[in-house]
Amino acid sequence: MISGIVTNGQATITLRFLLPNGSTVPIKFVIDTGFTGELCLPLEAVSLMGLIFRHDIFANLADSSEVSLPLHEAIVFWDGVERDVLVIATGRRPLLGTALLDEQELVIQFTEGGLVTIDEL
Repeated sequence: MISGIVTNGQATITLRFLLPNGSTVPIKFVIDTGFTGELCLPLEAVSLMGLIFRHDIFANLADSSEVSLPLHEAIVFWDGVERDVLVIATGRRPLLGTALLDEQELVIQFTEGGLVTIDEL
């Protein structure tokens, strides 16, 4: 089970990234059920971590506009197990999308400091 907390009205969890140099770095993500991808990170974070560029993708934004964004590969520890993920380099804060929640149960106690859990179905 992965657990986190509600902070400032947002459900958050921390994922550890396995970097290409073998070190790990924790990053706190906001769970965004309106985002259908896996992860978003600011471009600066993607560059600092040295994530591998895959290709550009087109993304539809909430205002119905379409933009081209760089997609990168990364490895995170998901419930203690290494998992390959796709990271879109965009935005100002780390987001976790619904693609990582497939076959998972998400429970959020929506109160400040409430428990957030993600568990395999």
